[in-house]
Amino acid sequence: MKQEGSQLNPMQQPRGKFITFEGIDGAGKSTHIAYVGELVAARGVELVSSREPGGTPLGEKLRELVLHETMHLETEALLVFASRREHIAQVIEPALARGAWVISDRFTDASFAYQGGGRGLDLAKLDTLADWVHPALAPDLTLLFDVPLEVARARLDATRQLDRFEQEKADFFFAARTEYLRRAAQFPQRFRVIDATQTIAEIRVELAHIIGALA
Repeated sequence: MKQEGSQLNPMQQPRGKFITFEGIDGAGKSTHIAYVGELVAARGVELVSSREPGGTPLGEKLRELVLHETMHLETEALLVFASRREHIAQVIEPALARGAWVISDRFTDASFAYQGGGRGLDLAKLDTLADWVHPALAPDLTLLFDVPLEVARARLDATRQLDRFEQEKADFFFAARTEYLRRAAQFPQRFRVIDATQTIAEIRVELAHIIGALA
């Protein structure tokens, strides 16, 4: 199993920071990505903001397949990690190597939550894929936006047309949320769990404190 916190080769300094946003659909994480970007930019560093699945031309094509096409669970997991490998090689690693800070809307924790928790894929298989795709890369900080299921569902019902993940039933999201919280407990050094039922203003105060403390 990959050791959390291991990063790129120190010889590649100066190295930027890697921040990931996680949470079940409807948790509201996307609302705060731009604000965190502003906090990072205020530090005078280059900011790269991206997302998964996606982040590259090939990754965006794979995203469309994953979000809208019915497929075997293992195929789904492999496509997500294929998109991730391309994202790391083309965007994340080059940016970190030149000292930029990278913000990604989802990363590998999402695979554990959705394909593992939600869909029931053996977590050992996801560990194997993570070890293969990014053995020396882990986020410096993961912001997990957490809300009760009924809050998340109410927010989704009030928004756009839903993709095939967002259309899943309550037990899927319960399992995904449970896996997110399990990983947060397993890797407390990088996770910050945010009560996303708070107001936007309250969450921004918390985010400013967290980003301000990131050395």
